[in-house]
Amino acid sequence: MGRLTRAEVQEMNRRKVLEAAREEFGERGFRDAKIDRIAERAGLTRGAVYSNFPGKRALYFAVLADAAGRVVVTPPPGSVDTVREALGALARGRVARFPLSGEESAENPARDLPSVVLADAQTRAPYAQLLKLDAIVLGLALEGLAGRGRKRLVPVAETVLTLLHGADQLAAAAPGFGDPFQVVAACEQLGEVALEGAAGEWAPPHLPFVGKARPVDEAWAPPVVRDALRGEAARLGEDGVVAVLGLHRLEAVEEAVRVAVPAGEVVTAVLVTGEPGELGPLARLTVAELGVAMRQAYPPGVWPAVRVVHDESGAVAAAAGVSAVSDATEVAVRVRGGRIVARAEGRGAGYAAASAGVG
Repeated sequence: MGRLTRAEVQEMNRRKVLEAAREEFGERGFRDAKIDRIAERAGLTRGAVYSNFPGKRALYFAVLADAAGRVVVTPPPGSVDTVREALGALARGRVARFPLSGEESAENPARDLPSVVLADAQTRAPYAQLLKLDAIVLGLALEGLAGRGRKRLVPVAETVLTLLHGADQLAAAAPGFGDPFQVVAACEQLGEVALEGAAGEWAPPHLPFVGKARPVDEAWAPPVVRDALRGEAARLGEDGVVAVLGLHRLEAVEEAVRVAVPAGEVVTAVLVTGEPGELGPLARLTVAELGVAMRQAYPPGVWPAVRVVHDESGAVAAAAGVSAVSDATEVAVRVRGGRIVARAEGRGAGYAAASAGVG
């Protein structure tokens, strides 16, 4: 066997650190886990751990993201044709991963996620927006199942996620409390209640506070990237809207979707952050879990025309003309015929860029 390249050695060491950290966090929890013990378990130096991850919290998020990316999804038996069936499949997939005993809960590294996120405002705001993104994608898929004349079902998805996250935390803190089957039934009922109630409507952003997109004619040569939602290549050369969004502005993706998707175009949400080492893994974790939920609950035909791309290096943002990013970034471009034909910046940028291609 030939000598490993530097990149291969780095990847091998990264895998060693992740495996050692998974064991350490599982046995001791986040608070009592030590970087020195993780390095010892991995057979590496403390410096080698920090050369791959900037700190314990970033490493913790990376461990959970890696685990979420390895979840084997079992599609629901039979077809999923209604909102009720989709919410039931979504809930069953989630409760199947709840710990069944105190021992299982104690060995689960994810048990500390709520407290780790809650401990710092730097993680709370991005996590809230990441869950908003989850609800938007899940709600749009529900609307696809509901058919023409559909109501806005994003609030339903938010409520279901609230119920499932709360039940998950209780299962970890108080194993045996509550009935998972009742959780599933409640999620199914939420869909029926929403469809029977008053129609919900999406309201566009207040136009006086949203500028118009500027017409431009610029080269569009994005790098090769993957759609983190589907786990496949993201074809960024297609006509559509590319919205570069900081982790504090992810809910703005809905503004672009409501205009562009009915016109037959795709919206790509490019996730950027001013703290890629720390918050990048948290974003990867949340989107990976969203991908699992989508595969468990929805047939491919109703997945919304939304792609999610992680851009921790800033390469996609740079291709879109965004030279510096932060968690407040909100820039959108409209792509047509392989070129950028419109650009918008600031609040409502996605809506403005999408509207530039309508009418």
